[in-house]
Amino acid sequence: METGNTHAETKKDKTEDITIAVIAYLTIIGLVVAFVMNNEKKDAFAAWHIRQSMGLTVLGIAVFAIGMVPILGWLISFFGSLFLLYLWIMGLINAINGKVKPVPVLGSKFEEWFKNI
Repeated sequence: METGNTHAETKKDKTEDITIAVIAYLTIIGLVVAFVMNNEKKDAFAAWHIRQSMGLTVLGIAVFAIGMVPILGWLISFFGSLFLLYLWIMGLINAINGKVKPVPVLGSKFEEWFKNI
């Protein structure tokens, strides 16, 4: 009987971890909420996606700052925003599917830069 109960608890924990990971990709407030929720649990899967989302947030701030430069900055910001949207969608899809897969191009750098989170 205990193996069935343990399996149910494991499945519940996995669902909760996926929920925290998905919340991390939903706005900056979601990132903070996911960080606080995972701070109690210390789940590696959720922490992975929190680091990825943190990298996307920092990249978004950089793209926004570049967009303040007239003309060339606007062009870079436009294409950077499209690229950022693509990375965000890929990260969110990976979190929903329960995969520990870095976002394309910069995901491994995000892991390196935010390894202490």
